[in-house]
Amino acid sequence: MQRTIILRNQQVEYELKASLRSRRMRLAVYPGGRFVVSIPKRMDERHVDKFLLERADWILAKIETMKKKMPVEKQSISKLELKRLKVVALELVHRRLEYFNDYYRFTYNNVSIRNQKTRWGSCSRQRNLNFNVRIALLAPHLADYIIVHELCHLKQMNHSANFWKLVGQTFPEHKELRRELRKGEIRLS
Repeated sequence: MQRTIILRNQQVEYELKASLRSRRMRLAVYPGGRFVVSIPKRMDERHVDKFLLERADWILAKIETMKKKMPVEKQSISKLELKRLKVVALELVHRRLEYFNDYYRFTYNNVSIRNQKTRWGSCSRQRNLNFNVRIALLAPHLADYIIVHELCHLKQMNHSANFWKLVGQTFPEHKELRRELRKGEIRLS
């Protein structure tokens, strides 16, 4: 739902989203200046304005910065292209999992490729690995990083220091790779 608030005598429009998956309030400013506030479904909306007023300087600065960046157009993929891309992605993921798991020696169950909107990959408690179909469009070193990241979740189901040590055994430069992934041309829509 679209809403408006006055921050430092400036009218700011934002989109308010309530999500069952959210555990806390989240602010996001996208290229072009689009501002989105995500809240847990159970949160009282009255807390939103107070939260935004407390962070007014950061919000206004971020909106100005992001207005200068061009929004990335969503790339639509036809059903046929998506089907072909899934085959390529699955082959890539299986090949690279086998390669990296020669080192880690973790056991996993199913590997699936999905057309996800917000994630590059995930690891379930059932030891299933899921990857975004667009992994096939990434530079090889970034695809490898995502694969190792999810593989390491088989040992550490969190982002603790121990988890990052595991990732760092293969990618000591994992922080730079994460930044590169966020700045990349392929954006999740």
